[in-house]
Amino acid sequence: MAAYEYPLLIKQLLHTPLANSPDQQIVYRDLGRYNYRTLAARISRLGSGLCVQSAQTVAVMDWDSHRYLECFFAVPMTGAVLQTVNVRLSPEQIAYTLNHARADVLLVHEDFLPLLASFRDNLETVSRFILLSDSAAPSYSSQFETDYEALLATGSPDHVFADFDENTRATTFYTTGTTGLPRGVHFSHRQLVLHTLATAAALGTASKQGRFGGGDVYMPITPMFHVHAWGFPYVATMLGVKQVYPGRYQPDALLRLIQHEGVTFSHCVPTILHLLLASPLIYEIDLSRWKVVIGGSALPKGLAQAALDLGVDIFAGYGLSETCPILSLGLLSSDDDDQTALRTRAGRAIPLVDMRVVDENGVEVPHDGVTAGEVVVRAPWLTMSYLHDETASAALWEGGYLHTGDIGTRDATGVLNITDRLKDVIKCSGEWLSSLELESLISEHPAVAEVAVIGVPDEKWGERPHALVVLKPGLAAGADELCAQVFRRVDEGRLPRYARLLQIRFVSTLPRTSVGKMDKKAMRNN
Repeated sequence: MAAYEYPLLIKQLLHTPLANSPDQQIVYRDLGRYNYRTLAARISRLGSGLCVQSAQTVAVMDWDSHRYLECFFAVPMTGAVLQTVNVRLSPEQIAYTLNHARADVLLVHEDFLPLLASFRDNLETVSRFILLSDSAAPSYSSQFETDYEALLATGSPDHVFADFDENTRATTFYTTGTTGLPRGVHFSHRQLVLHTLATAAALGTASKQGRFGGGDVYMPITPMFHVHAWGFPYVATMLGVKQVYPGRYQPDALLRLIQHEGVTFSHCVPTILHLLLASPLIYEIDLSRWKVVIGGSALPKGLAQAALDLGVDIFAGYGLSETCPILSLGLLSSDDDDQTALRTRAGRAIPLVDMRVVDENGVEVPHDGVTAGEVVVRAPWLTMSYLHDETASAALWEGGYLHTGDIGTRDATGVLNITDRLKDVIKCSGEWLSSLELESLISEHPAVAEVAVIGVPDEKWGERPHALVVLKPGLAAGADELCAQVFRRVDEGRLPRYARLLQIRFVSTLPRTSVGKMDKKAMRNN
């Protein structure tokens, strides 16, 4: 009767760093640094100073900062729900997500005050506003209850967070698809702790590359509003590593932080990596100790090779907003040969993930690396439903597996290769043609900076592949030259013959969603 049942609550992730590495640093840009002891005290001050009730929702609009890290812990530890607000959505969409989540409190950085002003009158449930600022003495209007540091000053550094049911909702945020309204996904304390443990186990036991452990220095380059920065702040905190939070993303500032703070582990979408590699400063920095997980969209082979040439240990990760997000990682085993190819694939499932590739009848296809099907998964950290949307939730979980909407293959060693999204696959004369495979091949040309391949209507073939190509400054390539690179693979039998229908169009930029993914719906509409 006296045994402690130890609920899997987010607060339990703080035990190890406080015991083993309490003096390790947490850095915010060039503006400040403190240790894990101070982190714990500030979490306690925030949790007690907020004065929120269980199940209330506290929303945050901030850049990647130490404040955000504190909110990752303090808000759920009170029993409230943390809503991470996507500041790149339109004002109307932001107001929709806050109203739909029934947010009670909004913490907002001063940089977003003009944005807040554009939708504040449309908020239905937010009753308290708290200002976030990098200034030591911020000034603000009467609409704000207080500022963040003043709020912390009212709290207790010794506040004790009570236990409660580990299945209590901890976080909510909204997906950013290219159609319809954003959908709310949510995760419990139990789910976030298990995701943290499984991700740490996968990276901590990596045999050849990509290992993330106590000696690393972590810096996110994925917004903290996006799937908890892929869950890595929780992993980094549990491991007690040095953490660096860069604020607003600026390529040169990010590279200087990597150099000055000794950053060894990051994660980002391909767009951000492309911007970093395009900076002239890249050649002044030793990147030989930098490990980078690429997610959000496919990692093209050309971009991967450019990073490898600079000494970066780059590899892909795979997951969705609905999956917390990590399902698999492109980590190499001692038996793997073609490193560049494997680094760009979705990789092997991390512990506790039941991953399958199934046909249209839900039957698992052969693990031959060729037969394609939809990727469906089970894991203890997948969102159980879309918030307030029973119809979409039922479709997501049809048949008892979460449907990713991704098409892929799996080989005999368990390596998953995503070949397309169901909605983006190109259907030529009834057969599937992978847009991602074409993109990766075209990206290998030295003059290509970025490429996106979409299907366009065709009277004879149904659809034909159409590539939008952005060239690197000062370099040139012709459409015939890029097509020839693809056609050679057709002649070798490595691409379907319908790849010969490829058309090339050169553009200056590619449209993107609010989290940096290529917006193929916008491309098809144009």
